[in-house]
Parts: sequence; C-alpha cells; structure tokens
Amino acid sequence: MKDWIQKQQRFQKDNICTRLGNLASNLAHIKSFSDDPAHGDLVLSLVEETKFFIEWTAPEMDIEQAVELVDLQRLLSQWQRSWGQVWIDTAKRTQVAKLASIWSDRVLEMSGLLSETVAH
Repeated sequence: MKDWIQKQQRFQKDNICTRLGNLASNLAHIKSFSDDPAHGDLVLSLVEETKFFIEWTAPEMDIEQAVELVDLQRLLSQWQRSWGQVWIDTAKRTQVAKLASIWSDRVLEMSGLLSETVAH
C-alpha cells in the first residue's frame, strides 16, 4: 500500500512545469514497459500514480489544459477498469503504448520544459 498523502505532499512541492514533466515521464514509462507482458503490474501501478498526478495538478492549471488532463485521466481510468482484458491482448496493449506516447508528448509540451531547455 502506497502512502499517497506523503507522495502528494512531495509532488505538490514542485512547480506545475515539473509536475507535468513527471506526469509525461510516467506516460513515457507506460509506453516503454508495455512491450513486455510481464510488466502488467508495473504499468498498472504507473496508470494509478499518473491519475493521482493529474488530480493533484489539474486544479491549478488554466481551464483548457485542465480539461485535457481530465480527458487523459478518464482514458487511464478506462484502461484500469478493463486491465485484465487490455493487458493480455497484444493489440490493445500496443494501443495503450501508442496513446501513452502521444499523451506523454502532449503533456511535455504543456509543461513548457522543452522551450525552457531551448532557451538555456
């Protein structure tokens, strides 16, 4: 059992850009680990954690970006609800990886971290 309250306190100490970067990183890990059926529990754990990251970040963002994150959270919840069927089906697992990658790129773009790197 994870200590979500302690994790939330640590996570929310970071600024929004960093939080979004962490969220994008989780999504990239979901994509990476989806290659191997043996990583099902790990990916499911990342899905759950990512949903919390969204819950702890979206309320502090502008409404358009918050809506995007809530859409992502709904997608993650759909995966979670049908995880048994999703994970054993290679095509569905490939779709999870593809969507996680797309969302990772989008959230990283939202974070502004890429433009900060270019500016430095």
